[in-house]
Amino acid sequence: MPDCIFCKIIAGEIPSTKIYEDELVYAFLDISPINPGHVLVIPKEHHESASTIPEATAGRMFRIGSRIGIALKRLEAYDAYNLHLADGMAAGQVVMHAHLHVIPRGVEDHFHWNWRQLPYASDEDRTATAEAIKAKLSL
Repeated sequence: MPDCIFCKIIAGEIPSTKIYEDELVYAFLDISPINPGHVLVIPKEHHESASTIPEATAGRMFRIGSRIGIALKRLEAYDAYNLHLADGMAAGQVVMHAHLHVIPRGVEDHFHWNWRQLPYASDEDRTATAEAIKAKLSL
């Protein structure tokens, strides 16, 4: 995609600080990190949505993301890491090239996800929701 910033990074048209690269994925430091060491893992092929990424590439993204997370923990500056993938603008995706965030985390890093927790109205409501999802699930 000619206007995609991540495609331009893969093509070498825009500089990045590369962490890892193979035939399927490219990983680089995020320029606006939540914490230092925040890495993005992207498919080399352009995919706006995680739903269109081939299974082998998606699996590689998460495998490499996990390995980078372990490397971040080995730095001993971090206790844990998040793997985060937003699919679509309503989910918070800003760059429309699917990407996996590897976010190093420390107990005292003062970053919090602002997730709310909404309970189901009843067990029946939860069961109905599960059944509706299963009816639309295609593998």
